[in-house]
Amino acid sequence: MTRPSSRLLLPALILLVGVNLRPALAAISPLLDQIQHDTALGDTGASLLTTLPVMLMGICLLGTVQLKSLFGNRGGVALGLAAIAIACLARWQWPAIASLLVTAVIGGVGIAIVQALMPAIIRQRAGMRAAGMMGLYSTAIMGGAAIASFAAPRISPDHGWPAAVGIWGVPALIALAVWWLAVPKSAEPGSPAPSQAVWRQGRAWLLVLLFGLGTGAYTLVLAWLPPFYTQLGWSAPAAGGLLAGVTLAEVASGTAVSLCVDRFADRRPLLLSAIAALLAGLAGLITAPLMLAWPAALLIGLGIGALFPLSLIVAMDHGDSPAQAGAIVGFVQGGGYMIASLLPLAAGILRQNLSDLRPAWWLMAGLSLVLALIAARLRPGRHLA
Repeated sequence: MTRPSSRLLLPALILLVGVNLRPALAAISPLLDQIQHDTALGDTGASLLTTLPVMLMGICLLGTVQLKSLFGNRGGVALGLAAIAIACLARWQWPAIASLLVTAVIGGVGIAIVQALMPAIIRQRAGMRAAGMMGLYSTAIMGGAAIASFAAPRISPDHGWPAAVGIWGVPALIALAVWWLAVPKSAEPGSPAPSQAVWRQGRAWLLVLLFGLGTGAYTLVLAWLPPFYTQLGWSAPAAGGLLAGVTLAEVASGTAVSLCVDRFADRRPLLLSAIAALLAGLAGLITAPLMLAWPAALLIGLGIGALFPLSLIVAMDHGDSPAQAGAIVGFVQGGGYMIASLLPLAAGILRQNLSDLRPAWWLMAGLSLVLALIAARLRPGRHLA
């Protein structure tokens, strides 16, 4: 990525890579009822299709330094995209419970490797534009989820659900080829700073909770919003369209964050506004899910879409250098994704035992209040040693 071309090439690569990091998860939930019917997969087992990859994201992201030293940025991102492609294509060819769970693991590892390395790449290559590029990156991730959640239930009637969840391996292969050709071997930032000191500081754990609970809202909605509405009588395409609406709202708010975040040295007003939108949307799901379906979904999407990039940007703010910022963001994402993975699992257990997902929305509403308390404590100007 040479200096003259990087202004356009870097955003293009960020978009191409980011858009492939969620279809492996987002294509599942609109088709979950059909998948469960055909494979006899229970609610708790179904929750593992989201919980396993998200948990593995957390585990791998805690090893960001090791991943960088093993594969480098170019090779690591390529390996991650290859794993995503293999996982999706394997679901297309071998649609069974065992393969769904195995590919959830493979896809989760692939997503984790990419997400472990991209923040340091962005911080190094974008310079003063790093906050905006992180907003673009997170928006691309949510855009990929929107495309998959809308398209999968429309592909399934003519081609079957295995094709609908597996076809996303094709764009992952395209992204792999473009990344490998466009990024030279020499485009490697310096080695990340050791992350040992990060976990020793209380503020780092506040950042983990901020990212984990905000991302937990995302994984919860991603996994269970469509099944919640199919249980209320909606068709799979309608429920998938609602999830696509959520993710489009996420894209809109993520784009807004990327455009305006540099104007706010104190990120707290943006964080608290996002949390308020999320809480209002959850209140709609709890009190009047049919009448307020679209307003609630859009508010949830606006809240989640802003929280995701903001929590990464706030974490990145705590680094004095690109390497340190990468180490902090890797730690925050690692611990955060492990927290986030528990919410879809909890919802699956609740649904299996209570035949109702409304308690899961109550749980997330309570955690949103915790999020607000954490956000209020994150005054600007602090760095982690």
